Amino acid sequence: MVSCSKFVSYSTVFVSFLSIVARKKAVLALGGNSISRNQIRMVEGHSVHRVASLHTKRLVGKKFKAWSPNGRFTDGANAINGKTFSKIEAVGKNLFAFFVDDQDQTEVVVHVHFGMSGAWAVYLNDEKPAEPTKTNRLRLECPGIVADLSAMTVQHGGIELYNEKRSKLGEDPLRNDADPESLWTRVQKSKKSIGALIMDQSYFTGPGNIYRAEILFKAGVHPNKPGKDLEKTEFDIIWYHTVTLLKRGYETGSILTVDPEEAVSLGKPRLRRYIYNSSKCPRCDSPIKTWQIANRTCYACIKCQPITSDPSSKSVVTPTLQNHKTFNSHCARESVETRLIESGPDRLTVKEIKSELKNLSVDFSSKSKKAELVEILTQAQQQGKKVPPPPPAFISPEDAALEKAQAGENLAIEHIAELAPGQARKARKRVLFPDVIESKGTKKIKHESLPEK
Repeated sequence: MVSCSKFVSYSTVFVSFLSIVARKKAVLALGGNSISRNQIRMVEGHSVHRVASLHTKRLVGKKFKAWSPNGRFTDGANAINGKTFSKIEAVGKNLFAFFVDDQDQTEVVVHVHFGMSGAWAVYLNDEKPAEPTKTNRLRLECPGIVADLSAMTVQHGGIELYNEKRSKLGEDPLRNDADPESLWTRVQKSKKSIGALIMDQSYFTGPGNIYRAEILFKAGVHPNKPGKDLEKTEFDIIWYHTVTLLKRGYETGSILTVDPEEAVSLGKPRLRRYIYNSSKCPRCDSPIKTWQIANRTCYACIKCQPITSDPSSKSVVTPTLQNHKTFNSHCARESVETRLIESGPDRLTVKEIKSELKNLSVDFSSKSKKAELVEILTQAQQQGKKVPPPPPAFISPEDAALEKAQAGENLAIEHIAELAPGQARKARKRVLFPDVIESKGTKKIKHESLPEK
C-alpha cells in the first residue's frame, strides 16, 4: 500500500509532468519553435490582399496622426501626417497606400513590402496597442484606432512611385485586371522553368514557395518544365489553380490547398497541403523530391508530375501506350468546378450536369442521355455562360489564427500580416482555454463582409 507521503510525492511529479506538457502545447499553439530553423515565415499574396480589404473597411476615409516609432520612416510619416487615407491597393505581395491633401489634392503614395514577417496591425476602440518595437516603421492614430506597420520595405513618393513599381509587376490572380493571355504570351517565350516563373513576381504576382509547390502538383506539371515547352492547356490549368488557391487563401486566411472531399477520400480529413514540406505524396505514396530553384526549395512528386508526356522518356514512371480517357477517381475526388475546368463535362455525373445546366438557366429534356447533356453544357460554356460563384466567406484574422492553432499549424510556417504578434498569440490562446474564452462550446468562425476577390 502506498503511503500518504509517497502518494503526495507521486502526485507532485505527475502534476509537474502535466505542467511541462501543457507548457509545450502552449508554446506550439502560440506559435513557438517546433520546426527546423530553415523554415521561414512568409507573407504571400493572399495575406496582402486581406490587409488591403481590412484597411479599406477600417482606415480608408479617415485622417491620422502619423509618426515613425523607430525613426526609419520619419520623412514619410511627416508627408502623410494629417492627410486623408484615400485608398489602398494590393498588387501581389506589394501594398500601395494613398494619402490625399484635402486642400491642394496632392497625393502621397506609401509602398509596403512585408518581407518575411511584417504586419500592419489595427487596434480598435478599447484594445490596448502594443508598445512600439524596433521594427515599427509607422504608427497611425485617430480616435478609436491605432495602426502599426512593421515591414521590410516602406517608402513614399508621388504617383510616379506607384507607376514605377506597378510596371515591374506581372499578373495578380486576385485582381480583376489580371490578364492571363498576356501572361501566357510571355511564358511561352521563356526558357525559364515554370517553377522559376511562378516565383518571378514580374510574371506571376502573389504566389510564394508554398503556393508554387501546391499549384504545380494540382496541375500535374513538373516544376523544371521550361515555359516555352508548356502546352496552352497546361498553362490554363496552372492559372486556374493559381486563382482558385489564392482566392481560398484570401477568404480563409490560411493556405489550404487540399479539397476537403479529397482529404476525406485519402483518409486524411485534416490534410492542409499536398506536398509542401511533406515526405510522401498523399495520392500515390511516392517520395517527394526536393531541389533548389533560385536558392529556394522546390517540391514535386515525380510520378504525379512527370516532366514530359513522351513515353520513351525515363522521367515517365508509367508509360502511356494508348490515349487515356479521364474518369472520376473515388480515391482522389475533385470538385465539380475542378473537373469542369480540367476535363470538361465528360467527367461529371448526369446529376451534376443537370445541376450545372439549371444554374445556367439552360433548358433540357429530363429524358436526355448523358452524351446529349454533355453537348448541351459544352455549348452553353462556349457561349460564355458561367455559373455564378457563391459569395466568399471572409474569415476574420483572429479566427484564421485560431484555425491554424487548432490544426497544429505553427506560425513559423504561415505568417498573419493582419495581426501583430501579440494579437496573433491572443487569438491562438482560445485553442488552449476554450472554456474561458467561449463558455458555450466551440467558437463559431466569424465572417466579415468584405470585397469579393
